[in-house]
Amino acid sequence: FRRVLFRSVIGYFDLLQPWHLAQLNAARSAGGKLAAIVLSLENALLSQRARAELAAALRMLDYVIIADDVDLETLLARLVPAATIRLEEEDLRRRGQLIEHVQQRQIR
Repeated sequence: FRRVLFRSVIGYFDLLQPWHLAQLNAARSAGGKLAAIVLSLENALLSQRARAELAAALRMLDYVIIADDVDLETLLARLVPAATIRLEEEDLRRRGQLIEHVQQRQIR
């Protein structure tokens, strides 16, 4: 069994935004395979499965994995990625900005 060199990008991906693509492209340009780990999110706009399916449609990704926060560290210990990029905080911040923007437009 030969290990594959890959990088992982962890986030909620609710909804996919241009900044996600920039982060994924940057990770992909480092070489090797690229995996997105889609985390569960309370009150998500899209189901975890739908978010994973959208991510899977992106050309720069080789793998998409659905995971819960609870078993994330166990998963990473088993996969042993060459590098891990954590997008969770930025994902939540930008998701909040998007929701606020939409709500403001509805008020007008």
